Amino acid sequence: MTVPEVDAAEGAAQVAAGAFLLDVREADEWAAGRAPGAAWIPLRELERRAAELPTDRVVVCICRSGARSGRATEWLIAGGRDAVNLAGGMRAWAAAGLDVVDDTGAPGAVI
Repeated sequence: MTVPEVDAAEGAAQVAAGAFLLDVREADEWAAGRAPGAAWIPLRELERRAAELPTDRVVVCICRSGARSGRATEWLIAGGRDAVNLAGGMRAWAAAGLDVVDDTGAPGAVI
């Protein structure tokens, strides 16, 4: 299966237009910095927590580099969901100049 991908700018535009941004990284990565408004479900918990995801809009999946979120996207599509992978992950998001925040809303980091 070829996993559909968007770049950081397109992913951010889709989220601004109502898509659901799903971060599948681990707790330390999430705590260090994330995209504002993202929801967090680590990849290892995705199958168990899939009911938390919307079914009425696109799910944009993101991780650090795009590999884990690619697996999440593939799994979601196989289950009938509309999903895309954000190519390059949070590294690409930050490199595009998009906001990265921590728990307090202060500038975060991608680790």
